Amino acid sequence: MIDSRNLNTLRNQIFIGSLFVMMLVLGSIAFILYQQVSVLLRNNAESHIEQTAIQTTGKLEALVSQIDTWTSQVATDPSVQLYLAQESAGRTLSFTERQNLQEEVRKLEAYAASIRSIEIYTKEYRRLLPLDDVQLDQRVEHGLVDEADRAQGRLVWFGIDPRDSHSVVAIRNIRLINQSFEAAGYLVVRIDKSYFQLTDTQSNSNRPLEYMNLFDGAGKPISIAPMPGISANIQAHQLQSSIQLDGKSYITVTKPSEKTSWNLVILSPADYKAEGISLLQTVIIVSGIGGALLFIILSFFLSTMITKPILNLIKVMRNSKFGTLKPSTVTSATLEIRELNNTYNQMVDRMNELVEVVYQKEILQSRTELKALQSQINPHFLFNTLEAFYWALDEKGEDELAESVIAMSGLFRYVINRGDEDEWVAIDHELTHAERYLTIMNIRMGDRLSWSITCDPSLRSVPIPKLLIQPLVENAILHGIEQQVGPGSIELTVSPSERPGYTQIIVKDSGPGMDDEKIQSLYTAMKEGRSASSKGKGIGIANIYGRLKLSYSTKEPEMRITSQAGKGTVIALTIPNEPGGSFYHEDNTHCG
Repeated sequence: MIDSRNLNTLRNQIFIGSLFVMMLVLGSIAFILYQQVSVLLRNNAESHIEQTAIQTTGKLEALVSQIDTWTSQVATDPSVQLYLAQESAGRTLSFTERQNLQEEVRKLEAYAASIRSIEIYTKEYRRLLPLDDVQLDQRVEHGLVDEADRAQGRLVWFGIDPRDSHSVVAIRNIRLINQSFEAAGYLVVRIDKSYFQLTDTQSNSNRPLEYMNLFDGAGKPISIAPMPGISANIQAHQLQSSIQLDGKSYITVTKPSEKTSWNLVILSPADYKAEGISLLQTVIIVSGIGGALLFIILSFFLSTMITKPILNLIKVMRNSKFGTLKPSTVTSATLEIRELNNTYNQMVDRMNELVEVVYQKEILQSRTELKALQSQINPHFLFNTLEAFYWALDEKGEDELAESVIAMSGLFRYVINRGDEDEWVAIDHELTHAERYLTIMNIRMGDRLSWSITCDPSLRSVPIPKLLIQPLVENAILHGIEQQVGPGSIELTVSPSERPGYTQIIVKDSGPGMDDEKIQSLYTAMKEGRSASSKGKGIGIANIYGRLKLSYSTKEPEMRITSQAGKGTVIALTIPNEPGGSFYHEDNTHCG
């Protein structure tokens, strides 16, 4: 659709711009939607895993509560209470009494499931049941007995039986109800590990199977779900936060039991947590591709519809290069295109009129060329006449008048020669021209005028616009020296400026000076390009400032005026050493 040879066409730019905006908008929406829905799905999955953990923990607590309730019944049984009270009183039970105790306990044992054995001990750790002489501290660790004493009758869970890996051991302190709950012995119960099987191996849901594992306080396994590649003797610390089972990732969630010191470790499939996210990714990708294709087609037709009238107008304009300009007949329902056509047609009409005017002017110019050639003879006649005066005065010994005549001839020749190639001259030429002007004015004013010209030798070849200095000197004489009583002086100085690469030209007179209001009016006239005089004369300052701005349009020249009443006026120009601007031509070779 896009011409790769020219991507800068309006149609391609509209098409690419619209496509970029569309991609940005769709991408932003898809990103935000994906983030929000992903968080929602993850929270939902985590909530489910947490709910599963709570339910499983509740199931475990129920199993523990059943054992706790049953052992409490055994500990509070009248026979058990009676026999342990006798032992506490110092009377040792006979073998027959111990048999009777065993029969009473077995009656209660019939109501409990998964109980492997029940053991009863006196507070001196001597066993009453079963009928042997094993001591309590030989059966369980001494620390567990102390913990049972601190529990004050509550059931304490030990974990895996050291003598039987298939059993779980719990212990509780037996207290005499009729003797202010005095400690009288201990009850040790052994429960089958299968009693704590928590994993549902026959899951009827569509979700992957979750594995429930139970570990005692030491991290030893109590109930381990059958997991592929996992040993039944695995320790709790070996189940990390994430684990691989049969090529599938599982997330580990640990939930401590409130009634025991055990930990419930649940392994939940990681893909269940992200199963909705993958579906969401597919939906977003398919929707994005479909939307992008549709938008590309619509953008292409839209850009073509917009640019077609413009291309027709360009075709008309190109055909106009080979003949007379013709108006465009392209029509469009778009307001902007219609306005562009109307503007082009108006331009064609105007240009045809201008062509006719230029043609007429060319005819008039050809008729006046002869008169222009004749007018060029007049300056030569003037220069030849002044030269004749000079030789006549020199023969008669009128040296001062002869010098004035030759100065006037040089001044006229400098001013009248105004070809384009003489727009820029060296500072040395400008100073020579100013010196001729001062020589002539010295003859007219006599002793009233004294002057001096000082120039740094390194700056004499700096190029400046022609007739830039002499008008300043003329302005100083006209508004300075001639306006005061008595003799006056003009000082013309050319020196390096404080700004590197710039030259400073200063014209100072000893005239009556100006007040601040007059100086401000001069600055205003300079900016507006008009005369500061009420009679419309004296445009020298404004003219010089305007020529500076045009000649050094990119070099930032400066023109400053300082004056005090009765102390004269100083005009300072700061100009670049390198020429530039609209009126400088590279072929000026006379500036050196």
